[in-house]
Amino acid sequence: MITRKTARTTERHAISFRQRSVVRAAPCALVCAAFLASASGEILHYSIDWPSGLSLGEATLSSTRTAEGTSSTPGWEFDLNLDASVPGFVIRDQYHSTANLDLCSERLDKKTARGARKNEERVTFDPDKTTATRETVRGDQTGGQTELSVPSCARDALTLLQFVRKELAQGRLPPQQPAILGAAYQVRLEYLGNTPVRLGNQQMDADRFRTSIKGPASDLTLELFFARDAVRTPLMIKIPLSLATFTVELIP
Repeated sequence: MITRKTARTTERHAISFRQRSVVRAAPCALVCAAFLASASGEILHYSIDWPSGLSLGEATLSSTRTAEGTSSTPGWEFDLNLDASVPGFVIRDQYHSTANLDLCSERLDKKTARGARKNEERVTFDPDKTTATRETVRGDQTGGQTELSVPSCARDALTLLQFVRKELAQGRLPPQQPAILGAAYQVRLEYLGNTPVRLGNQQMDADRFRTSIKGPASDLTLELFFARDAVRTPLMIKIPLSLATFTVELIP
């Protein structure tokens, strides 16, 4: 059970975060330039570990900026590939997200495998209608459409992560907002202070956030750790589940 902080304590943490961010941050133009340079060709590898430290699997998170003059509209492409397993059960996921230059989602493609069960679906965002249409994909055919009402600048989970990084790099704590991953999940970050994080033989300075994720049939609280570098690299995630608390950490 997680004990909630009082409003005054939470406000004090938020003020402390903003003050230290302003002191540390470079001018906005330089921060944005650093973020864009990193995201245009960034590939991050993570290990997924049991509490004992034994590896459960790996994940790769990549970001690419689509340049003007190409066949695609200028914007962003984000990918997450995950390969993990527990005894007798395999988990393999692939997510591909496209977004515009303002980090508003355009489309999310999702392929998941849970043991022998496989699923593929697509979410298409329409900012004019403020909708996100989810549909199942079977080869070249689609069906089973579900329409969600979303903000005009809605974000899938991958795009939201990059938006959070950009906001933190500019000294701002992102407001609560939905992340679209099939359904809509309300995501809220609470700043918990600065803490050292050990990755292999390296120790890095990180900002720690309690992150609540609430969906139609789920309520999860995890911890996110972002490096205090110019692009706020995601260093570690602690995910408490009924089986155990798993750790996803950056491979240096």
